Amino acid sequence: MADAGDNPYLRNAVMTAGPEQLQLMLYDGAIRFASQAREAIEKKEIENSFNLLTRAQNIVREMENGLRHEVSPELCSQMASLYRFVFGKLVDANVNKDVQAVDDALKVLRHQRETWAILADKVQKAQTTELPVMQQAEGVETPQDSISLEG
Repeated sequence: MADAGDNPYLRNAVMTAGPEQLQLMLYDGAIRFASQAREAIEKKEIENSFNLLTRAQNIVREMENGLRHEVSPELCSQMASLYRFVFGKLVDANVNKDVQAVDDALKVLRHQRETWAILADKVQKAQTTELPVMQQAEGVETPQDSISLEG
C-alpha cells in the first residue's frame, strides 16, 4: 500500500472520510494484505508473506487500540476479543506459514467488513435524510422549497 503522503488521491480520501469509511479502509487494508500474504505463502515467498502479514497484524492491532471502551464497555470488550483472535491467527500464520490460519482470519475480517459496510450505508442514509430536516429547522431554504408546484 502506498504511503498516503505519496498518493494525493489516497491522502484526500483518508482526510475527508468519516469514521465509518475510515474503519472500512482499515478492514480493506487488513484483508488485502492478508490475502496477498496467503498467496505469498503458497508461492513459498517467505519474506514477502512475513511483511504482508505484519502489515495486516499492525492494522488489526490499531483497530483494537482504537476501541473506545468508555463509550460501550461491553461491545468494546467483545470487539477486542475478536481483534485478538484475528491477530493471533495472523501471528500463527506468520510463524508457521499456515494458509488455514490466514483463511480463519480472513473469514472474520470479511464478515466484520460487511457489517461495517452496512453500518456505514445506514449512517450515510440517516445523514442525508436528516440534512433537509436540519436545514428547514434552521430556516435554510432547500432546493425543494424554491420549486413551486402551482405553475
